[in-house]
Amino acid sequence: MMKKDWFVDWFNSDYYHILYQDRDETEASKFIDKLCNYLQMTYGNKVLDLACGKGRHTINLAKKGYITTGIDLSVHSISKAKELNVDGANFAIHDMRNIYIKNHFDYVFNLFTSFGYFENSLDNIDVLSAIYENLRPEGILVLDFFNVNKVLRNLITEETKEVGSIIFNITRSFDGTHINKNICVIEQNKKFYFQERVSAFIMKDFEKMASISGLNIVKVFGDYQLNMFEEEYSDRLILLLKKN
Repeated sequence: MMKKDWFVDWFNSDYYHILYQDRDETEASKFIDKLCNYLQMTYGNKVLDLACGKGRHTINLAKKGYITTGIDLSVHSISKAKELNVDGANFAIHDMRNIYIKNHFDYVFNLFTSFGYFENSLDNIDVLSAIYENLRPEGILVLDFFNVNKVLRNLITEETKEVGSIIFNITRSFDGTHINKNICVIEQNKKFYFQERVSAFIMKDFEKMASISGLNIVKVFGDYQLNMFEEEYSDRLILLLKKN
């Protein structure tokens, strides 16, 4: 029997949102502001927020006057996003490996390490190829990934977090190709097990995949302040890729 992808259960679980409820929304909002200013986006631009979760960035972009569509595989997340009912923000359940609307979007945003989830490397290329088709000519993809070198150097192998009455026992490891996070959730003496598993892609991997998909890397940043990327020290690997 085929093994279910880890993200299917994890992203549809309430525990996912509980564990990450303290994410820095101010930092995320400032990052979006900097990106929009750098890209010189204009009112009415069409934006695809790829792997949008509950739509926090989709809504932020819509409030700036961009016509924004958030897509995600998680039924739970899209249902929650639709409840917010913000003008200019549309949501749909969709697999990012497949084309959504051809030649339609001025920008595609794929933020906060929402890439590299698939076991088959060809699936990750399918994502980039679908993005290529979704973009208009000269359209831009913003792909925000963690900087693997820094992550591995600072990897916390064991950690316990308590959120109210819920305990999260977390272990992290690197198997040579993927960074794995195994999560044991304990609530009312019951245990539930989840995993996050992300490909440890570095710059040369993205260069290869971009070339295959037809996208060109035009700029690289190393953090949410859009500073220069340094392979050993940057927090992030943020790529701007253009469809020619």
